[in-house]
Amino acid sequence: MKDWLGQQLKTAITSKPAVKTRRWLGIGPATVANQEMDHIPVPGEVVVYFSDVANKAYQLEQWLPTLEKLHERHPVVLVFRKVPTLRHFRKLTDLPKIFVRRLDDLVNLYDFNDFTLCLYVNNGVANFQSLSAARLVHVHINHGESDKLSMVSNQAKAYDKIFVAGPAAIERHREVLLDFDLDRLVSVGRPQLDLDFETPLPHFAGRTVMYAPTWEGENEANNYTSVDLFGEQIIQTLVDLPGTRVIYKPHPRVVTSTFPAVINAHLRIREILEERNDAGAHHVIAETENILALFESVDVLVTDVSSVGLDFLYLHPERPLVLTDRRNDLTALNREAPISRACPVISEDSRETMLSDFASLLETTSAEDRRQMSSFYFGDRKKGDSTGAFLAAVDSLVSDRQEQLKSFLFHSNAIDSGEVE
Repeated sequence: MKDWLGQQLKTAITSKPAVKTRRWLGIGPATVANQEMDHIPVPGEVVVYFSDVANKAYQLEQWLPTLEKLHERHPVVLVFRKVPTLRHFRKLTDLPKIFVRRLDDLVNLYDFNDFTLCLYVNNGVANFQSLSAARLVHVHINHGESDKLSMVSNQAKAYDKIFVAGPAAIERHREVLLDFDLDRLVSVGRPQLDLDFETPLPHFAGRTVMYAPTWEGENEANNYTSVDLFGEQIIQTLVDLPGTRVIYKPHPRVVTSTFPAVINAHLRIREILEERNDAGAHHVIAETENILALFESVDVLVTDVSSVGLDFLYLHPERPLVLTDRRNDLTALNREAPISRACPVISEDSRETMLSDFASLLETTSAEDRRQMSSFYFGDRKKGDSTGAFLAAVDSLVSDRQEQLKSFLFHSNAIDSGEVE
């Protein structure tokens, strides 16, 4: 049966994509399902499930180098539920890909192949269709480490394991979730930060400050952006600093926002920087560049509660970091986002004082406080350790599940043969 399926897969790969026809694609009979496949020579061991549209592709993109390393020891298949998203990733990676439109086809894909483990980089609603597969180990790996409210929800209980960055995430789950088994949490650090990046920017003799705001979130409770409240004032302050290059790196969903206050502030920030550049400055509007590569040129980061600040903290704890607080409640922020205890915070109450003497403000920040906070979020890991921890955790889960399945099949066969009752 498997040999026959493999031959059908090869036929499908060499055929035109998106063909509407009845054929076997290793996922059961596809009835005018508009299946699309790319780089899939054989079934794999690990599924990476991504059901979202292409404008959320950044959630998976940051994992690609780590997944490519994982592919060397456990064959990986990327499973998409949207054709444009698959086509987007075709340009970014040679990892095997498959588009599965219907739930029936997804169920058949899992049933007809020997996948052992499934990884999820977000909490998309359609994840629950994939979670219905009982044989797989379902592991949530998320797409960042941050103190946003969305980082912890009851959805965590749906997964067999949740890979987290370190002690802060464990404490977050402990404080927020009731009746949650903390043994489901596996600390692996932040593998995406193990890579080495070359800055895409030319050398600049002065100081480089990045303003990297997050987006407005799906609802008010998850809204941490500073763009609409402080963005223009922050940028105006930075461009007025002598000998300073400013990098504006908004979250991808700021650029595509439909929230009038956010998109208007974003456009005004662009105007300010473009006007200064027309006058001879060297500021950078970086809407598509890799932020981790840009960090190599950054001396100071101003950002919101998001994974961006924590990534910078891990990679460059010696460099100043400034946070914003749109809720104007420092006590709550210190409790909900511990990193805020180790850096200055721009809020409605503090912005005039802080931004009026921004350069002096940076001199009062403590690198030692940031180093201690980095250990709280990521553990005592050095660069490179997280990838090893991630791969070892996957190795262990795959091995354990394969042994469980062997034992289960042996017992089932014994029952069928009448050897046991």
